Amino acid sequence: MSKFFIAVAALAAGLGGGYWYATQQPAGEPVSMVGERASERKVLFWRNPMNPSITSPTPAKDNMGMDYIPVYAEGGGSGDDEPAGTVKIDPVTVQNIGVRTARVERRSLARELNALGQVDFNEERLARLHPKTSGWIEQLRVDETGVRVSKGTILLALYSPDLVAAQREYLVALENWESVRNSSVGRMKRSTENLMRSSRERLELFDVPAHQIKELEKSRKIKKYLHIHSPFAGRIMHIGAREGQYITPKDELYLIADLNRIWVNVDIYEDDLPWMKIGDKAEMRVRAAPGRVFAGKVTFIHPTMQKRSRTVRVRLEFDNPDLILKPGMFANIVLHTDAQPNAVVVPSEAIVRSGSREQLFVVRAPGKFEPRLVTLGVSAGGFTQILDGV
Repeated sequence: MSKFFIAVAALAAGLGGGYWYATQQPAGEPVSMVGERASERKVLFWRNPMNPSITSPTPAKDNMGMDYIPVYAEGGGSGDDEPAGTVKIDPVTVQNIGVRTARVERRSLARELNALGQVDFNEERLARLHPKTSGWIEQLRVDETGVRVSKGTILLALYSPDLVAAQREYLVALENWESVRNSSVGRMKRSTENLMRSSRERLELFDVPAHQIKELEKSRKIKKYLHIHSPFAGRIMHIGAREGQYITPKDELYLIADLNRIWVNVDIYEDDLPWMKIGDKAEMRVRAAPGRVFAGKVTFIHPTMQKRSRTVRVRLEFDNPDLILKPGMFANIVLHTDAQPNAVVVPSEAIVRSGSREQLFVVRAPGKFEPRLVTLGVSAGGFTQILDGV
């Protein structure tokens, strides 16, 4: 791990105290940054302690009540060889206020985020079944919630006058097509074929299963009931109708969910968003499975922020083959974010935050500190990334 040969003041509070200590002297005694008498050194002007570009010809205070720092004619920071705002504090004062220094480093910066999640259905594997036509439920094949069904399982048998009429129309069109199939009259042949195809498509649009259409073509007998099948393997979460009930397309017959892969929603604060990205690994623990750790990943980060909580919802996906994870459960989540490689970092305590900007104090010589405005990146493990300024 390489290091920059530059040191920064690692105790911002101590250096801030140095500002105060070096500028506060007993009444009637001239102010001096290095403990010398005013008779020995001449003050050229006074500088704002938080903004070196602001100066005053006379002693003054900034809007925070801090005294301006005097700049002396003899090496007090006004020379051309020193950057503006350089501060001198005598070694005894530096030791008394506990100023520490540390080198700027390059290191891999990583972070783990802890959050509370809630297990939810996988909306991509959730089906709400509605009939395409009105009718009566003649037989309810699956009549218990929680039952597991396979793809293609017959759920119920529905009688609908519209379906009966559609079957009759298809049989008539099919017989007409067969009677003119070998005809030499092209226009009649094409017209009859188009009518037969449109009649079959109407049955398909009513969700009549393919096997029932084949049985109809083979037996030429109208089927009284339409079978409604499960679109995929899953669990019956809700049944919205019973045998003998008259239903319409507005009625939800079944809610089917595949719980073998579930979603978990977590709320992430704005400050943690720079660490997040699609594909980050996640670990989950639930009280229903003590000692077990479920492995998943981040699959979606919502594009909007929740106004009340000032958080962004992040969606995780986990495998759930044994159905231990159930929608509605709360879970403890650990998100493993990717490390920031080769980041330029300093101890977080070295950063002086003035509200509108951040700065560091770079050690130019013993007791001499130069302020540097910096642009900050992410923080983790007591270190903060510096994007610009050192």
